[in-house]
Amino acid sequence: MLLTLILLQGFSHALAANHGSHWTYKGPHGQVHWSDDHLDCGGQAQSPIDIQTKSVRHNPALPPIEPQGYRSPGDGAFTLLNNGHTVEMSLPPSMFLRGLPQTYVAVQLHFHWGSRGQASGSEHQVNGETFPAELHIVHYNSESYANVSEAKQRVDGLAVLGILIEVGNVANPAYDNILDRLKNIQYAGQKISIPPFDVHELLPGQLGHYFRYNGSLTTPPCSQNVLWTVFRQRVRISASQLERLQGGLYSTKVANSLPVPLVDNYRAPQLLNQRVVFSSFPVGPSAYSAGEIVAIVFGTLFGCLSIFLTVHFVVKRIRMKRIREQKDVVFKSSSRRAVSGNSHRP
Repeated sequence: MLLTLILLQGFSHALAANHGSHWTYKGPHGQVHWSDDHLDCGGQAQSPIDIQTKSVRHNPALPPIEPQGYRSPGDGAFTLLNNGHTVEMSLPPSMFLRGLPQTYVAVQLHFHWGSRGQASGSEHQVNGETFPAELHIVHYNSESYANVSEAKQRVDGLAVLGILIEVGNVANPAYDNILDRLKNIQYAGQKISIPPFDVHELLPGQLGHYFRYNGSLTTPPCSQNVLWTVFRQRVRISASQLERLQGGLYSTKVANSLPVPLVDNYRAPQLLNQRVVFSSFPVGPSAYSAGEIVAIVFGTLFGCLSIFLTVHFVVKRIRMKRIREQKDVVFKSSSRRAVSGNSHRP
C-alpha cells in the first residue's frame, strides 16, 4: 500500500512537472495562464513593456553598449535550434558586453515574430507601435556568477539586448546567416551546426542610444532578474527575409501528423508598475541628439545668413534703381531748360 502511494505521488509530481514545462502563447497553456504554473509570470516587474517616451527619464550617465568578440566569435560552430517556441542560436563565451554595471557573457540569441499579413510580431513596443519582429541576445553576469544556471537564480544575473526589426527594401546579408538555414530546422527539436559569423552585423549601427529598465524573461519561468537594453534604432530586413521567419517553421515535432505553425511567438506588453524606464539619449518631441542640435544650429545660421544677403541685395538694387531714376529726372530737367534757353535766342 505504501509502495503504491509513493508511486502515485511520484506519478503526480511527474505530471505536474510536465504540465509546468509545457506552455504555449495561445490556448489553455497560453500566456494568460502562465502564472498558474510559473508564479513569476504574474509578478510586478514583467517584460516586455510598451515604452512610452513621454514617461522615459533621460540618464546622461548611461554609456554606449560595447560588444566584445562579436565580430570574431572564434572558430567553433554555432548551434541553431528550433526549440518549439523560437529559433535559438548558441553563442560562445568569447562574446561579452561592456557598458553595463558588470561584464555580461553571451549565452544565446533568439527571435520573436508574428504571422504573414500582420504588422505585429515584436515583444517591446514604443508609444504603442509594434514591429514585425524582435531579436533578443541573452547574457549572464560573469563577474558575479560561475555560469548561466547560477546566474538565472540571482537578481542581477541576466542582461538582454532587444533589437526591434522592421521591413525595408533591401535584404540584410547578416540575417541570411540564420534565415537561410531555417529550412533545415523546420520542426521542434531539430538543430544544425552553422559556421561562425560576424554577430555584430545583426545589431543596429547606433549603440549609444537605447532604453534601459529592469524586467524579466519574456517566457516561462519569467524570472524577474533581467537588465533590459532596447535599442532606439531599428534593424531592417527585406520582406522576403521576414517571410522566411514567419513561414515554414513548426512548433511540433516531425513525427506529429498535425504540424502546428510556429508563428505569433510574442508576449503582450506587461504593466510597468511604478518602474522607471531610462534612456541614454534625450527623448520627447523637442529632444535632439548632439549631432542634430549642431545641424539645426548651422541650418538656422545658414538660413538667417541667406535671408540677410537676399534682403541686402534687394535693398541695394532698389537703392540703385532710385539713384538711377533721380539721375534721369535731373538729366531730363536740365535738358528741357537747355532747350528752352536756346529757343529764346535771336
